[in-house]
Amino acid sequence: MFEAWIRLVERSGSTFPVMEQALQSAGVKVKPVRMGEVSGPGLLVFDEVAPATLEAANELRQCPEARVLGVATSSAVLGNDACWMLLDAGLSDVLAWDRCASPAAEIAARLERWLEVDRLIASPLVQERLVGRSAAWLGLLRQIVEAAAFTDSSVLLLGESGTGKEEVARLIHALDPRPDKRELVTLDCTTVVPELSGSEFFGHERGAFTGAANSRDGAFALADGGTLFLDEVGELPLKLQAQLLRVVQEQTYKRVGGNSWQHTRFRLICATNRDLAKEVEQGGFRRDFFHRISSWICHLPPLSKRMEDLLPLVHHFLQTMRPGRPPLELEEPVREYLLTRDYPGNVRDLRQLVSRICKSHVGDGPITVGDIPPDERPVGNESATWWQDTSFTQSIRRALRGGVGLKDISRIASDTAIRLTLAEEQGSLQRAARRLGVTDRALQLRKAQWGNQTADSPSLMPGDSLTFG
Repeated sequence: MFEAWIRLVERSGSTFPVMEQALQSAGVKVKPVRMGEVSGPGLLVFDEVAPATLEAANELRQCPEARVLGVATSSAVLGNDACWMLLDAGLSDVLAWDRCASPAAEIAARLERWLEVDRLIASPLVQERLVGRSAAWLGLLRQIVEAAAFTDSSVLLLGESGTGKEEVARLIHALDPRPDKRELVTLDCTTVVPELSGSEFFGHERGAFTGAANSRDGAFALADGGTLFLDEVGELPLKLQAQLLRVVQEQTYKRVGGNSWQHTRFRLICATNRDLAKEVEQGGFRRDFFHRISSWICHLPPLSKRMEDLLPLVHHFLQTMRPGRPPLELEEPVREYLLTRDYPGNVRDLRQLVSRICKSHVGDGPITVGDIPPDERPVGNESATWWQDTSFTQSIRRALRGGVGLKDISRIASDTAIRLTLAEEQGSLQRAARRLGVTDRALQLRKAQWGNQTADSPSLMPGDSLTFG
């Protein structure tokens, strides 16, 4: 038995009793849950793709910890466009109850896998390496964990410089379940000299070229039984990409100056800050090599797309820079500065700034504005509308196209702001209220409203929430 939750958006409510019994037989138990407590894997059951269904999906998306499987009561309501609309609204997958021979078993298998992934994400192995609980970051972590722990696929990491690609590569290697795996071997492709690239990758025999006094293992031999991480793979010249095709595909190669085929078994992880799909179209990257290294693609979001994680990252960096000492608090002006500053170097940029602040700070009291280096201090007044960027406008546009009204947009925006602020303030109503410009009492009332959104009557009505336990 394992736990999940369900929300029903169905006019008749006739499907639920059958579904409940079938899921319990498949190892899933049901019990009520409050709407504000939705977390982990769960179901959104619907009998039509209507505005109410899309609104429910959007509401569930406001809970980053939730992962939603959409279940249509009939395959007739699931056209191609409807499936994509539901995914765009925040669902992780969609299936029809009447399209599967054993729908309860199919649902249970998906939910159980998602539950296992979330358990790994919550483990110290992941939490001590990759900090953050924003929706964008959780989505990425779920991809990484699933690829690392449940497949042997090659992984391509795409993202701007400083987003943490090398740390993700280390995590993939750590999560790899091979019992006898060997080490992670890293090769920075920007440092590979073209004239010596064959030796770097394939190794060479003694006397293979001038100066080759001894034989040498290359990256493919060193990574045998382990993981090979090619950092900045987008910098490899086309000629070298062609030379790597066979070993990446078949994991066999010849040393420079050698005649015998060597065998190696490794997991391949590649990373780049380039748009390789665009490079392929423009002829700057081989299409066949791209397909060989991209069995699983993970896009690392820039820090600007996961600002909810900024303060947790700051506290994590401070803790690692001051091991064994009391955690430092941030005075409000420092917090606001960190939250509004631009970070062109992403997480690496933030870490460098925190390091400079930490070195300036004296004692165990809160960090104050004087700890911020003079060259980092803001100059002049920032625009009051900096946060109204194109992504904000696009979110409103999608809501309007999905039939969401102004009242619901306002409510969802308000609830999202409250949840994000409470998360950043570690649940402190007082600090969250001060940042939001409302009273503590107002936040208490809003949280009480969330808690009251539960199924109190025996019959399940549209929009009610339940949990499987």
